[in-house]
Amino acid sequence: MKQYIEKVNTLIESFPYIKEFYGKTIVIKYGGHAMETIEGKRSFALDMVLLKYVGINPVIVHGGGPQINTLLEQVGVQSSFVGGMRVTDASTMEIVEMVLVGKVNKEIVNCINMAGGKAVGLSGKDGNLLIAEKMYHTVNGEKQDIGQVGTITKVNPLVIETLDKEKFIPVIAPIGCDNNGITYNINADIAAGKLAEALKAEKLILLTDVEGVKIDGKLISTLRKDEVDNLIISNKISGGMIPKVNCCLGALKEGVGKTHIIDGRVEHAVLLEIFTDAGIGTEIV
Repeated sequence: MKQYIEKVNTLIESFPYIKEFYGKTIVIKYGGHAMETIEGKRSFALDMVLLKYVGINPVIVHGGGPQINTLLEQVGVQSSFVGGMRVTDASTMEIVEMVLVGKVNKEIVNCINMAGGKAVGLSGKDGNLLIAEKMYHTVNGEKQDIGQVGTITKVNPLVIETLDKEKFIPVIAPIGCDNNGITYNINADIAAGKLAEALKAEKLILLTDVEGVKIDGKLISTLRKDEVDNLIISNKISGGMIPKVNCCLGALKEGVGKTHIIDGRVEHAVLLEIFTDAGIGTEIV
């Protein structure tokens, strides 16, 4: 009997959060280890289906760097990176789009559908969802051409809003195009942040392969904007974590309620963050 009471207590703990987020949109950037193992895929898919069934609208933006690397290696194309961005010429762009839209996206959709949900796969080209322009990497004030890498200039959220109303779960590959029809590869964190802004999401959750933001080896559960700025200046936050926290800060500035950087390797990480008092990872508010 005790184990059943514990299960009921867990449900009771989650009830205030279900009530608070009912009808709200949560944008989730899905990538890293959670995308690469069978257990991680199943756990994530079940989380998304449960969110939808309790009246919360998940919007998923996914990456696919390792899968792109694998196919590029198979066809004998070497990748190079500048400032964390993949240098993307026309032939590389074809492979990036093939992997993200044709393979990774459909695998995620299938996992969610197999778990009992109704997922629909999109790229930023569908419904003019993500309008982009060429991004340049700047070094010492000089622009460096890194190919068909894009930055988002406009989000047209109508297609997402329509899918939400019809109880579908949107799964978005971060590929956009400009007004001339040129295709661009877009960083998934950036795409998730811009979508969260456009949708006025209640939460933006970035799944990573680390526990969250650590300062001097200690996980920080909550950070505020002024703290983040000081920690970056003092080099306490560095490397690949800087663009993630900046993505969170940009989303907060544009009206997103809360942002979170959490460990996607943890089973049911999204549910633990949303529906428990303690949560996991780092929230930036």
